[in-house]
Amino acid sequence: MSTEHHNTGQPDDQPPTNADVAFESSDIDTRTILSYLLYLALSVAAAFIVSVFIFNFTSKMAANSDTPMAPVHQGVAPTMPPEPMLQGIPGHTTDPQLDMRDKREKDEAANEKLDWINKPGGIAQIPVDEAMKIIVSKGLPSVPAPAEKKK
Repeated sequence: MSTEHHNTGQPDDQPPTNADVAFESSDIDTRTILSYLLYLALSVAAAFIVSVFIFNFTSKMAANSDTPMAPVHQGVAPTMPPEPMLQGIPGHTTDPQLDMRDKREKDEAANEKLDWINKPGGIAQIPVDEAMKIIVSKGLPSVPAPAEKKK
């Protein structure tokens, strides 16, 4: 790149001018943009101030409308909510995963249990595998057709 100065033929090194061509001095109006930014900042600050007043007002209104604690409960440490409580909250004595494992073990034991439910009625509980074999060999019992409604 050349570092020598070129003579433009204009006095006082002014940029070239042409009577038929007009150039913009700038593509953007910085004053307008800065004024918009100022108005935006003022609007955000005003909205923040209004929201602080609204928050303080609603907090006072909630505190005034709140019923006071019963004298019996004043000075007493917070107590646990009544049962049934959700598992996993502080103060709950059992572990949810342990409870789930115990439930699965009980369900599996019940599925493998062989016992009478109603001996005089002939109702027995048998393991699931045995029940499936019986159904395969004998088939499902037939269901009687529903009785027709009389008009």
